[in-house]
Amino acid sequence: MFEAAELGRKISKEDYEKALPRLRKKLLEAQFALTSADFPVIIIIEGVDNVSKGEVINTLNEWLDTRGLSVHAFGAKSDEEAERPRFWRYWRTLPSKGRIAVMTGAWYSGSLIQGVFGQIDDTSFDRHMKRIHLLENTLAMNGALILKYWLHISKSEQTKRFKKLEKHPVQRWQVSKHDKKLLESYSQYKKFAERAIRLTDYAITPWQIIEAENARYRHLTIAQHLLSSISQRLKSGPVQPLKALTQADIEPFLEAPDNVLTVLDGLDLSTDISKTTYQKELVKLQQKLNQLSWKAYHQKRSVVVVFEGWDAAGKGGAIRRITQAVDARISQVISIAAPTDEEKSHHYLWRFWRHIPRAGHVTIYDRSWYGRVLVERVEGFAKDFEWQRAYREINDFEEQLCEHGILVVKFWLHIDPDEQLRRFKEREHIPYKRHKITDEDWRNRDKWSAYEAAVNDMVIRTSTDYAPWNLVPANSKRYARLCVLKTLCEQLEASLTPPEDRKKSSNS
Repeated sequence: MFEAAELGRKISKEDYEKALPRLRKKLLEAQFALTSADFPVIIIIEGVDNVSKGEVINTLNEWLDTRGLSVHAFGAKSDEEAERPRFWRYWRTLPSKGRIAVMTGAWYSGSLIQGVFGQIDDTSFDRHMKRIHLLENTLAMNGALILKYWLHISKSEQTKRFKKLEKHPVQRWQVSKHDKKLLESYSQYKKFAERAIRLTDYAITPWQIIEAENARYRHLTIAQHLLSSISQRLKSGPVQPLKALTQADIEPFLEAPDNVLTVLDGLDLSTDISKTTYQKELVKLQQKLNQLSWKAYHQKRSVVVVFEGWDAAGKGGAIRRITQAVDARISQVISIAAPTDEEKSHHYLWRFWRHIPRAGHVTIYDRSWYGRVLVERVEGFAKDFEWQRAYREINDFEEQLCEHGILVVKFWLHIDPDEQLRRFKEREHIPYKRHKITDEDWRNRDKWSAYEAAVNDMVIRTSTDYAPWNLVPANSKRYARLCVLKTLCEQLEASLTPPEDRKKSSNS
């Protein structure tokens, strides 16, 4: 794979200096044009030689306007990053539309190093590469221009460089013990690098293998490709998603006719509970939830609770019964409204990734990423290909949370149209509830069947073994609140490590 990057290509100083002024001018013009475009640019710099990567990044910093450029060099994880899923620290640094981000040491580096030193098997390595492909595909299909440059340098050339740098009184710091270990395992690194490139080299996010021994050739080659890629995207507009999707992604999503049963029809909405029983059970369940939440905190088990449901279904009331039980120092509620301008300039999952809880903490989402396949689908805020592919993106997102050890508990609160109408009218007549009812709520009632079909598709396509949906009959608020608390307690308790197992783990 790397043979074509060991041909000894060079550019003379004269040719380099001749080409540079025009190239830099064109690069800046393309960057300024990018500021008003509706896509970001993500540049991935990878390779075994950290010195070459640093020189490329410094050159891009020099040639581009740093006001529209951010550089992220990822190293060892901070405590904050280690307590979240692996991709969390990358999501939070993604550029907004019109900006360029340069990333090195990003989502490839960790697994490559683990592979080299035998800390990961081939199956786990391939699984992570597949996840990287899903991430890059998700971002690219949302419009991001992803440019991946692998800087290749031969073992003999790198050995010469290291010897030269080690003799230099000022630059010897550039060669670390880690760099030397990688050089000693060069053939193994090359093997895993080829594997990584092969598994993640797709038409929508292709790799560019750059011969990196001659700095002038390396810098001009990358700059010319960067210029060509941005200019072409500015002219051609966004990628054509439907051509890049598989048949499974574009299969028709038909709204269910009124006489077709959905998953919601199986719920018994007549279920109720007396006020006396409710108050007794509420105290018991809240006490239990308080105890379990502190156990989870000490075991560093994070919890993500998702609430979706019809307007006026009682989501707020159910959430308040949870927050009354879970200490505010270890929990937060994220209320999701229409996205801000900043949020619109990123992938729709970006604003949810940012609020993933630290180890042992609880995050409650009052409405969530499922808006993509509910309100955005029904109201036409998302194009068909956008919400159709969201099911896969959401499942992958939740799987990453669960693989990290986060408990994901999802609730759909279901009421019938008559109960919703009664609650709407009640809100209009009670002063302290009037703020809860809007003209939009009334308009949404006219699209009940469309929303019902969307909910049916959502549950079928995103109720997984690791993050199943809990459908709650909510015509009775009392019953719904107890159901939510009981379900949350049961799933949280099941996820916690028993004391005897913790002792065995600590002694092993």
